[in-house]
This record gives sequence, structure tokens and C-alpha cells, in this order.
Amino acid sequence: MGIQERKERERERRRQQIMVAAKRVFSAKGFTKSTMEDIAQEAELSPGTLYLYFKNKDELYASLSLRILRYLHIRVEHVKKENMLTSWQRLDALKKALYDVYEFDPLILINMFHLQSSETLKNLSEDLLREIQELSRSSLGSMAEIFEEGIAKGDFIDRHPMALSDIIWSLFSGVVLWEESKRIINKDKNYLKQTLEVAFELFTSGLRA
Repeated sequence: MGIQERKERERERRRQQIMVAAKRVFSAKGFTKSTMEDIAQEAELSPGTLYLYFKNKDELYASLSLRILRYLHIRVEHVKKENMLTSWQRLDALKKALYDVYEFDPLILINMFHLQSSETLKNLSEDLLREIQELSRSSLGSMAEIFEEGIAKGDFIDRHPMALSDIIWSLFSGVVLWEESKRIINKDKNYLKQTLEVAFELFTSGLRA
């Protein structure tokens, strides 16, 4: 292994160390109350070291979303390429894929939902913002292709595929955020999966041609 490769591996290892620490701090204190100093202490690094890898707290917060966006993209692409499924089977697979994304990392998914509706995106580097946008567009575009195929077969109502893609994503994110907010009040009540099943059932019913 060459010197340059070792340096790159060490840089990536340190970057992951910081992101793991940031996730712990954000989980414990919330984004607003967390500071770069808190994260540096958790990572056992100097605050100055953090700024060598992330220009600010917003960028560190947003970087955590990339992992789950990549997983979302992989899962949706897999569903889209399942050629042996009927339109309804593919839609059911898409619904299961979305729930799998939630189970993959609930905290980061919820952070990502908040990120998408906040001013944080304006404070990111161009490269990071571009990657977030490209992953989001690609995933929603793949969902739209699933709906487009169902429409072409005469199974789904004839509506704009991208609108249907936006609706199912909004449905998913809205239910997750609402149910998680209720758990803050009462941690014993967790009806997320049941509520999502009802929401998707209603969506599917309205989708029939």
C-alpha cells in the first residue's frame, strides 16, 4: 500500500469517527443544542480537527443523510428492476422497501426529513448539496418509473408519475415524523408500522384505474 493510499484511508477512517460521534451527540442533545465542541469531545479530537473534514455543523449533519439516501436509492432501484412482478406486486415491494429504509437507521432518516425542509441545505458545500440532490432525484425518478409502468399497463390511474412518486414519499415521511413525534410524549406507544400500512392501503385503493 502506497503512502497516498494510506493517507486516504486514514482520512476516511477519521471522517467516519467524527460522523459516528456526531450521530451520538445529535441523538442525545438534538441538532440545535449540539455544538462542534460537543462532537469533538465525543470523538476525542480537537475542535479544529473537525473543521478539516466538515466546514460547519450543518455540513456534518447533512453528511449523515448520504448513507441512508444511498440505501434508499439501492432499494428502490432493486424494486424497479424486478421485471417478473405485476404492477401491484411492485408497488407492494416499494412500500416494503420504504419501511426497510426506516428500519435501516430511524434516527438518521428522521434527521434527513428535517434537513429537506430546513435552511441547512443553504449552508452546504456545492459538492455535498449536489450529491444529496442527485440521490434524491434519482430515487424519486425510479419511483416515478414504477408508477409510469403501472399506468401504461392500465393498472394505475392516469396521473403524472412524478406526482404519484412525490405523494407516496410525502405520505411516508409525514407518517414517520408524526408517529415519532407522538413517541416523544409516550415512548410505549409505537404504531408506526400499523399506521403506515393503513396509509399505504388507502393510497393503493385510490391508485386503482
